[in-house]
Amino acid sequence: MIDGKRILAVVPARGGSKGIELKNLRPVLGVPMVARVGHVIGQLDMIDRAVVSTDHEEIARVAEGSGLAAPFRRPETLSGDRIGDLEVLTNALEEMERIDRVTYDVVVMLQPTSPLRRPEDIAGTIGMLIDGSWDAVWTVSESDSKAHPLKQLTVGQGAGRLDYYDPAGRTIIARQQLTPVYHRNGIA
Repeated sequence: MIDGKRILAVVPARGGSKGIELKNLRPVLGVPMVARVGHVIGQLDMIDRAVVSTDHEEIARVAEGSGLAAPFRRPETLSGDRIGDLEVLTNALEEMERIDRVTYDVVVMLQPTSPLRRPEDIAGTIGMLIDGSWDAVWTVSESDSKAHPLKQLTVGQGAGRLDYYDPAGRTIIARQQLTPVYHRNGIA
């Protein structure tokens, strides 16, 4: 708890990854990614409850071994590859408020696929949310200028035909003309 706000950490970790099979169980520096999240959360006193939202028994077992709770399983309707974060977090929040019979004020999503996060990353993000009276915050990283939206191309209908994703890209000559853009990094 921080400033009287009850905090729920949710670790979304479904078993059906299409790109890398069971990626949430893949080790990074010898520790499964889902367990790394549990270890980091264990270093934070401000988190009142930390749970994994999963549809997979082995992920639940590994998560529990790292200090995360797994008191419910994500329904099949929320386990596909076209399900948004909001639906998963809403389900986890509703389940945990029902199970714990409390109201959580803050929900923090901690994706296993950001395995190098540090406790201070999470604490700083929660502090920013509460101190700034924001509705939501994201952690972001500056995108490399090579990946800037104004430098992106699309493949047209003709063979080998390329065009700018945004027509304004035609006017960009040097990277100094680009306004920095950022992407969500999933740290907190």
